[in-house]
Amino acid sequence: MTTEAVPLGVAHFSAIALPPLDFVRAAAKAGFSRVGLRLHPAFPGAPFYELPAGSLAARDVRSALADHGLSLFDIEFVILSPDFRPETLRGMLEGAAALGAKRLSVCGDDPEEARLTDTFAGLCDLCAGVGMSVDLENMGWRPVATFEAALRVVEASGRANAGVLVDAIHLFRNGGRVSEVASAPIGRIAALQLCDVRGQAPTSAEGMVAEARAGRFAPGEGMLPLADLLAAVPREAAVAVEVPIAEGREPADHLAHLARCARHVLGGQSLP
Repeated sequence: MTTEAVPLGVAHFSAIALPPLDFVRAAAKAGFSRVGLRLHPAFPGAPFYELPAGSLAARDVRSALADHGLSLFDIEFVILSPDFRPETLRGMLEGAAALGAKRLSVCGDDPEEARLTDTFAGLCDLCAGVGMSVDLENMGWRPVATFEAALRVVEASGRANAGVLVDAIHLFRNGGRVSEVASAPIGRIAALQLCDVRGQAPTSAEGMVAEARAGRFAPGEGMLPLADLLAAVPREAAVAVEVPIAEGREPADHLAHLARCARHVLGGQSLP
């Protein structure tokens, strides 16, 4: 990937307490050029926001995106469990597509890979109907734990709008290698999320969840080979930062810090 003047995005999880309208404004002020929004709960009880097509809230967000020159890249986050049915997301997807969203991110939480593949393929078909694609993200505490497993499901689905979401923490903490990313089939990696970590990788599911939700650092503040990862992903892949805010920190300061750190990494520079 050529990193000069790369448009930089930020995931909603980085400041999830901000409603979409406030998040768009804060992201723009921090210097980001695209955002992701969480319009579906990542787990039971998790915060998310609804922006139905045609609603006043959706119109306000669309106006804010246009006013600040930002684009909406992806929507998160959907868990593909054994009983998940793609059709339940139709309303949310239609609202997201109306705002310009290009992709939906999901994780695989079904231990039967054949069934999961069928579910994933069905969701890809539904998303294709509104002009969106689907990215499968691996997580160490779920059945699709590795980049290799995510890519296997994506390839088996046979869908042109299917991809793998490369999240730095989940890639490297679960045995993934830069060489795997570099050798992925053309068109399968459209999105990269940057963050950093320190210390030994947790080995329990509880530890993995805790690190993913509250143990990340801004890009360049830890030990991950982010420069190598950036060189391995396709040059057209969308790059975003996903680092949940630490308790007590102001969202504006946090987002500005993430943007500064990511720009240093993208420019091949060490943090000051």
